[in-house]
Amino acid sequence: MANILQLLPEIESDEMVYIKELIKNYDDNQAQQFAAVYRSKRRDSQTVLLLTLLGFVAVSGVQRFFLDQIGMGLLYLFTGGLCFIGTIIDLVKHKKLTLEYNQKAAQQVVLMMKSDR
Repeated sequence: MANILQLLPEIESDEMVYIKELIKNYDDNQAQQFAAVYRSKRRDSQTVLLLTLLGFVAVSGVQRFFLDQIGMGLLYLFTGGLCFIGTIIDLVKHKKLTLEYNQKAAQQVVLMMKSDR
């Protein structure tokens, strides 16, 4: 099995533990293929943080659109981030939101790789 940190040096610790468990039975070639596809789908928590901060000055809900949560994005857009309370909550839990998105993306990549076999 390939070293996750060599394949994906940009991932965070919680994400690394999840990815390591997800691809533990992959050989080096499969792990490299997973890393290439996953890297294109994953989101960075710093970007989510910056987009959440953008909600205070410009448009609320951009972070939710970025995380493919269109319904919540529209709700935040039309309510001013639920009167900024939702934006403040997203500011506090931006890493959790990003981790949840990345876990779903990793599962999709694994399912896609299984269907290609």
